[in-house]
Amino acid sequence: MVSLYPPVVLDSKEFDKICPGLNGICEQIHKACKGWGTNEDTLIRVLGSKSPSERFFINKRYQEVYGKDLDDLMKSECGSGDFGFALRLLAMPSDEADVQLLKKCVAGLGTNEHILYTIVCGRTNADIDLLKKAWYNTYNSDLAQVLASELSGDFERLVINCVQGVEEEYDAQVHTTEKAEEDAKKFYDAGQGKWGTDEKGLFNILCSSSPKHLSNINKVYVDKYGYSLAKGLEKELSKGTGDAAIYHLNMKLDPYVTAAGQIKKACAGFGTDEFALTAHIIRFHQILPEVQVAHEKMYEKSLLTRIDSETRGDYGKLLRTIVEHAK
Repeated sequence: MVSLYPPVVLDSKEFDKICPGLNGICEQIHKACKGWGTNEDTLIRVLGSKSPSERFFINKRYQEVYGKDLDDLMKSECGSGDFGFALRLLAMPSDEADVQLLKKCVAGLGTNEHILYTIVCGRTNADIDLLKKAWYNTYNSDLAQVLASELSGDFERLVINCVQGVEEEYDAQVHTTEKAEEDAKKFYDAGQGKWGTDEKGLFNILCSSSPKHLSNINKVYVDKYGYSLAKGLEKELSKGTGDAAIYHLNMKLDPYVTAAGQIKKACAGFGTDEFALTAHIIRFHQILPEVQVAHEKMYEKSLLTRIDSETRGDYGKLLRTIVEHAK
């Protein structure tokens, strides 16, 4: 499974080797926000053009040099609209940005389950571990307990399974063809092969299986039962839980196509879901080059063309800049 976080657990003395001209970059941001008014074009150019790793170092260095949190600066200078919120996410390390997205998902009346499951499902064990630590450091609470208090039923069970980070490492001596056949039968027996559905059994296989093993299970399942695992989940689970489970499955089997599909979904129908579009473009930043290729192949339209047709103003310019400079 691909990681959505950059490998940035480095010593601070290495900052300038990883992100050349770091002080100069921070100075550009400082000048863009100094005095009366804000130079949005500079912020778009500087923050939108940087990789997740570079943005991590910019966040740390800005605090060191100017004594102010970069996220707070973006909030005070650019407000809380779509543009300001996107800039805030870019001004944070990737794990802290996910924490803010999750907080927005559970704030107020009701829960944004769709964005929530795309943040916690389909993640590597290392990603989930980092996300839980970032949540605790920010809110001094346990992420699993918070989510359990917000969710219910099978959807809660799946999400909490994903938050546990229980995916097994692939071992060719353990995850043999015979093991794939055994797990395919377990999957069938938990779903289509019985009266009622053993959701716990389905989720256990989904969450504990490595991408390679899950791919082997899927091949066996198609050959033996005539359905893909995704189709089996669709038939056995309710809409919301099924969508989340299929997303988790597909992020393991075909992550770039899955990510491209989420971006398309944010733009489907009447109007654009700007919160979803912002979340997906920034959260998938680490894999955007591959996602762009998958998007164009699937929809015969570039991701830039989609952004241009769905967004306007500084917000659109910022998303375009992120995509243009993704590498």
